[in-house]
Amino acid sequence: MAIEIKLGERLAKVELLAEEGNQINIMVDSKEYNLDMLQVENGVYSVLYKGRSYNVELIETDSSKKYSVNTFYHSYDAEIIDAETKYLQARNSGNLEATESTITSPMPGKVVKIPVELGSEVKKGDTVIIVSAMKMESEYKAMKDGIVKEIYVHEEDIIDGNQPLVFID
Repeated sequence: MAIEIKLGERLAKVELLAEEGNQINIMVDSKEYNLDMLQVENGVYSVLYKGRSYNVELIETDSSKKYSVNTFYHSYDAEIIDAETKYLQARNSGNLEATESTITSPMPGKVVKIPVELGSEVKKGDTVIIVSAMKMESEYKAMKDGIVKEIYVHEEDIIDGNQPLVFID
């Protein structure tokens, strides 16, 4: 499974291809790297790549997904951008709904509860569906006053990201 890592201003897609002992094979933005990597102490790693040795120190910051990365010559701020991080960013920015009329979830999950029925009158801010994703339950609310015209899912359904869930007209 690939993750994105933000290193300074650069966003790189990183995927672990194979790991056997200290030998690690990774793909970074479609380029493959074969590394010999050893943790020499907590947060400090020795990396051999193409016969060259690099020392890397990872210092966890205020989040388990944010680090200060130090090498002999450079320091970087790094952040792991995984599915949970993308979900939280979307949730915090309020961009979970595709439109004012169609309610969607930005990531896969499970429908926990649908407190409305077809034909229900809803007001802006009313909860119309509750979805569990990444061990969190999210309430999706009506973005406008209207009538529930379509409910595309049922309680307990497993859903895909960006799948239409409820339509309000």
